Amino acid sequence: MSALTDYLQRISGKRIAVIGAGVSNTPLIILLRNAGLPVTVHDKKTADELGERYRELAALGVSFVLGEDYLDYLSEDIIFRTPGLHPEHPALKEVRARGGIVTSEMELFFEVCPCQIIGITGSDGKTTTTTLVYEFLKHAGYVCHLGGNIGKPLLPEVEQMTETDIAVVELSSFQLMGMKHSPHISAITNLTPNHLDYHADFNEYVQAKTAIYTNQNENDILVLNIDDEVTNALKLNEKSKVLLCSKKIKPENGVYLEDNCIYIAENGVSRPLMMKDKIRILGEHNVSNVMMAAAIVQGLCKDEDIVYVAENFGGVEHRIEFVRELNGVKYYNDSIASSPTRTIAGLCSFNQKLILIAGGYDKHIPYDVLGEPICEHVSKLIVTGATANKIKECVKNAKNSEKPEIFDADSLAHAVKKASEIAQSGDIVIMSPASASFDAFKNFMERGEMFKNLVMTL
Repeated sequence: MSALTDYLQRISGKRIAVIGAGVSNTPLIILLRNAGLPVTVHDKKTADELGERYRELAALGVSFVLGEDYLDYLSEDIIFRTPGLHPEHPALKEVRARGGIVTSEMELFFEVCPCQIIGITGSDGKTTTTTLVYEFLKHAGYVCHLGGNIGKPLLPEVEQMTETDIAVVELSSFQLMGMKHSPHISAITNLTPNHLDYHADFNEYVQAKTAIYTNQNENDILVLNIDDEVTNALKLNEKSKVLLCSKKIKPENGVYLEDNCIYIAENGVSRPLMMKDKIRILGEHNVSNVMMAAAIVQGLCKDEDIVYVAENFGGVEHRIEFVRELNGVKYYNDSIASSPTRTIAGLCSFNQKLILIAGGYDKHIPYDVLGEPICEHVSKLIVTGATANKIKECVKNAKNSEKPEIFDADSLAHAVKKASEIAQSGDIVIMSPASASFDAFKNFMERGEMFKNLVMTL
């Protein structure tokens, strides 16, 4: 009997609520109903707003509590929360107080997954690092499963997984909050202020991230980027074996950079892996991502697997993604840059000044760090969305004497049109918002697709 089958049998007879019928929870709802379990979906959206998803789930016999009061009637025995709902929400506190169980799709996946799990989190670089790890392992011949925050839930694939497979999972702070399981191999790329519209403060955000290694044991591994000030100061789980990544120092165990060469260190003995200029994807931040990924797969992949992928991997979609060249102007989609530090990394990846399109949903994070890099790397700035004024203000307050010309746009379409009007042959236009997408789009992928479509129709 599989762990999933055993779990479904154990909760037989329980009433189940799933909060949110989004991408991560819909496969869970279908799985529970196919097992014959009673499921009620609680969602803020109306039936009309859920559309085809409502009709699909209703046909399976799912019950619904919809609308603004969707959290007022959580009387079920087991509650699966959506990642977007804080685990300390008053409605969930009431569930626990009456003896109900609050869990999540990701928590269940960790409980029933039959194979080794590699989990990656951080503020910046986690998507590229996660994808690199997946590609390294695939090239080494493993059967791998890629998912989590990177795009698809892995729970539906559990029954097809074997003990020799490897699940590579990107984990957000939303998913990690309240988690009681940790991956076999965990990694934190860096920690900078993010999602402060959701978390009480930066400390809570950091604590959420550390859940990725809190429950590790002596057979588990933690990979850290110690060049990051916050990550370097974390209180660690003493049971975890730790591998360190650095461009500044040589660790006893881990990966480091010296004289532009990436080295692997194992018990104080070093061997060269590759020269950093052989990495295909642009930017110093991607050198760090390759180093992190290389550390994560130590003992699983040969150096040749790592080098081959690093020299041939073209990058993830929406991360400094080349879209087209038109009239001598190159357009890049960096929609995944949903924070100032990600945008800074993108700007620093080019050796000329850029035309930058920025702005979007306000996550209540500081933008002051963005001012000087914009002045240094941007010739013309087009701002749009809820954070437009914050971005303009940080540029205004920057100490740089030379500042970019600033244009306002009332939409992404307007911003792309303005960029095409002011760009000249030889210019580079990059959409790197430094902001989330929720003011106008479902997610950064939808925003990136819209940008690419707008550029392709110029």
